[in-house]
Amino acid sequence: MADFHQGGRVATLHNLRLNTAEDLNRELNAFATSRKITLILPSLFSELEGDALPNIIDELNKVDFIHRIVIGLDRATAEQYRYACQFFSKLKADHVVLWNDGPRLSTVDKRLQALDLSPSEPGKGRNVWFCLGYTIARADSAVIAVHDCDVVTYTAEMLARLVYPVVNPTFPYQMSKGFYPRVADGKLNGRVTRLLVTPMIHALAKVLGPREYLDFLADFRYPLAGEFAMRTSILPDMRIPSDWGLEIGLLSEAWRNLSPRAVCQVEISDRYDHKHQDLSEEDANAGLSRMSVDICKALYRKLAADGTVFSEEIFRSIKATYYRGALDLIETYFNDARMNGLHVDRHIEEKAVELFANNIIHAGNVFLDNPMETPFIPNWSRVHAADPDIIASMTRAVAEDMEEYK
Repeated sequence: MADFHQGGRVATLHNLRLNTAEDLNRELNAFATSRKITLILPSLFSELEGDALPNIIDELNKVDFIHRIVIGLDRATAEQYRYACQFFSKLKADHVVLWNDGPRLSTVDKRLQALDLSPSEPGKGRNVWFCLGYTIARADSAVIAVHDCDVVTYTAEMLARLVYPVVNPTFPYQMSKGFYPRVADGKLNGRVTRLLVTPMIHALAKVLGPREYLDFLADFRYPLAGEFAMRTSILPDMRIPSDWGLEIGLLSEAWRNLSPRAVCQVEISDRYDHKHQDLSEEDANAGLSRMSVDICKALYRKLAADGTVFSEEIFRSIKATYYRGALDLIETYFNDARMNGLHVDRHIEEKAVELFANNIIHAGNVFLDNPMETPFIPNWSRVHAADPDIIASMTRAVAEDMEEYK
């Protein structure tokens, strides 16, 4: 992927294999003296028992530019939280572990519920939102980065490349989004991006007509990448989706709050793999089936907020246009994979497209039945306005948990 192609209004920063990781680290260490960097790691307890996270810790210990690491821990008992504190004690950088299910943070959440400001459902969005609130409360970082804890091919250079565009004071970017090829074990991965998001954006543009928002999304090489970095000055006004439309929702917020010239995508790796979700054909509330519905709803909500009027007829047209375009892309992906010695199961790919096509209609029906649904968690500016003490209460809760269970 070493090229210099620019696709549109969003700047693409490539890895041309000329600068070394040591060169990046040297610059980042200098920048970090005045622009402190916080890394957020949303984690399930089960990921502490996997193969990826121990390597991630080893890689993070190779760099000196991280000011703090904020770990959001979900689905953990008291003993598991104690174990997590010991597990992450290997980190060289200053770090805290937010026990999201613990009694202290649950008390904070009850105060949010009383104000109708609590995240509507558990998940990565809620986890990241609490970590962002904690980071805002500490008020000592200029940049935050977020990445998942299941990346089995993780290297410290991925983080360096992710944060560099928003840390470098000569660059104009306030948000960077990672991208990479989804290739592992001789297979072409990234099914939801390849088989849903890309042809869906094309279908929406054909049916609805030109939209700058759709052009913006189409610029991203991997819009569902979970790796992103932002300057902390924009965090209080960012609304984080609580469902599986998190990545699309974040890009929508970037479109709403920032100039496209303030957003970039950066090539962070040429080898990336993480855990894979099941297609879940029999369960619309799990796996890639659930994800596809949430992504479609996120797109519909954003377009509706910009004035698009939807109907059952329009959704049927979107489905038909998507289906034809997705099948054409399968042919392209198959040829690309074949030329590079990779495997693509065309039967499985077409089954996924059929599922996604049906979910385009299902998501449309859900949207029409409840057009006022608001899966976005309120931003931290609103939370602070409703209860100015709640952020301080959160930091006390985290400190007391860490003190008690260390």
